[in-house]
Amino acid sequence: MEYVRVLQKKFPESKRVGRLEAMLLEAQGKLAEAEKAYSSLLEENQFDQVIHKRRVAIAKAEGNLSQAIEWLNKYLEIFMADHDAWRELAEIYVSLQMYKQAAFCYEELILSQPTIPLYHLAYADLLYTLGGLENLHAAKKYYAAAIDLTGGKNVRALLGICLCVSAISQLAKGRNKEDKESSELQSLSTKALEKIYKQQSPAKVSLLSSMLRSLKV
Repeated sequence: MEYVRVLQKKFPESKRVGRLEAMLLEAQGKLAEAEKAYSSLLEENQFDQVIHKRRVAIAKAEGNLSQAIEWLNKYLEIFMADHDAWRELAEIYVSLQMYKQAAFCYEELILSQPTIPLYHLAYADLLYTLGGLENLHAAKKYYAAAIDLTGGKNVRALLGICLCVSAISQLAKGRNKEDKESSELQSLSTKALEKIYKQQSPAKVSLLSSMLRSLKV
């Protein structure tokens, strides 16, 4: 702290020194003081991305996730193209079981980066968790997109297809064209899973078969 005081005397108007002081307070565990210092700096320059993110980090360190959400949303109002921030916000929402809000974050990510399979996969997981026929059908489509983007080798997405089709069959009565297409997609996913497990983890093939049978695949 002594060196910071020296810098403050030499550069009293320096924003970098102010940031350094706040980061030092944070490192010392003086989170309330650090947060106050960061907020003061943001009043002078709301476009400082580093300070925004440090303030979010403090809120998370304190376990104040509602505050972290508020500050991340304010940050994203200014820096909407920050994909890492959208994903961080989504993960906080998931930890609080706020799945609809998390889904919105992944919708933004998919719109801006449609070729990243992780976003399709995470979004599909959320839709599956939310449940209901409409969400399950949508989840199935996004799992399929993740499979397509990974060359048919994403085990989580393949399992997701099987889970979705099983859940849809339990909720929907009768067999229509879409049900037939779902069954075909499920069959292809099952075969792909069996092939992957035989190649990469043959000792667990029996476990896979047992799990698929429980889904009536």
